[in-house]
Amino acid sequence: MRKIILCGSVLLFSSLLSAAQELNARVTVVTTRVTNTVNKNTFLTLQTALNNFLNNRKWTTDAFAPNEKIDCNFLLNLESGTEANVYNASLTIQAARPVFNTSYVSPLINFKDDNITFKYTEFQQLEFNENRITGSDALVSNLTAVMAYYANLVLAFDYASFSPRGGDNYFLKAQNIVNNAPDGRGISGWKPFDGIRNRYWLVENMLNSRYAVMHDVYYNYYRLGMDKLYEDDNAARTEMLNVLNQLSNFNNDNPNTMINQFFFQGKSDELIKIFSKALPQDKARALELLPKLDLTNAGKYKEELK
Repeated sequence: MRKIILCGSVLLFSSLLSAAQELNARVTVVTTRVTNTVNKNTFLTLQTALNNFLNNRKWTTDAFAPNEKIDCNFLLNLESGTEANVYNASLTIQAARPVFNTSYVSPLINFKDDNITFKYTEFQQLEFNENRITGSDALVSNLTAVMAYYANLVLAFDYASFSPRGGDNYFLKAQNIVNNAPDGRGISGWKPFDGIRNRYWLVENMLNSRYAVMHDVYYNYYRLGMDKLYEDDNAARTEMLNVLNQLSNFNNDNPNTMINQFFFQGKSDELIKIFSKALPQDKARALELLPKLDLTNAGKYKEELK
C-alpha cells in the first residue's frame, strides 16, 4: 500500500483490491480552436478513449482500494494541425492529494504542457507498451506517450508525498518514456534542447542527484506538514516553514530550475491560508520567502500576508 496513514479498515475492500486501478482521472477534450471540418463525434470518441486509457490501465503493481484512487484532471485543448487528422494541443494536468483527518485535498500538480502534436482518427486504438513506446507512426504514438508520461508523474508525486523517495520507481518509468519517446516532424517537449521547462527537464530534475532535496521537500510538505495540521497546527506550520527554507537554499544553489516553479503552481491560496494563521515570526519569515520563491504570485503574498 502506498498510503501509510491508512488503517486496517482497508481490509474490508480486500475483494476489490486486485481489480481497482490507481487513477480517478477525468479527461476533457476542448475543440473550440479546431477550424478544419471534422466529424465532432471524433473528439467525443477521443475523449472517451483517453478516459479509458488512464482509468482502466493498471499502472502499478500495488493494490489500491477504491477510496485510494488519485483524483486528477487532464484538459486537452486542440487546434488544427497542418495535416489531416493531425492536431496541435496543450495539456493541463491537475492532481490533488487528500489531507489526513480532513475532507480537504491539497494540490499536487497543476501544470500546462503547450507542446503536444499528435495524429488521431476516430476509433483509433490507443496503444501503449512501456517496453516499445514508439510505433510505426510517431505522431500516433506521441499522444499515448504523453498521457502515459503524465500518468506516471501523477503516481510519482503522489507516492513521494506519502513516503521518503516513494515515487522513484515512477519517475524512472517517466524517464524511460522520455528516453524512448517518439521523434519526428512537429514532435517536441522530449529533448533537453526543446526548451528549459518541458517533459525532459521535469523528470530530469527529480532524478538528478544534485536536486535530491526536492524529494524531502515533497514528503515534508505533505506528510509532515499538511497531514499534521489537524493534530498540531503550529508544529505543522513550523515544518512547512522548514520546507520553504529548504526551497530557498535550493533555489540559491540552483537558480531557475523547472522543479522549483513546478512545486509552487496551484499552491498560492493554500500557502496563504496556512501562514495567515501562523505565529508572527513564522508569518514574517513566510512573507520574506514566498515572493522570492513564487514570483508569479509575489504580489498576492505581499497583499494577503502583510
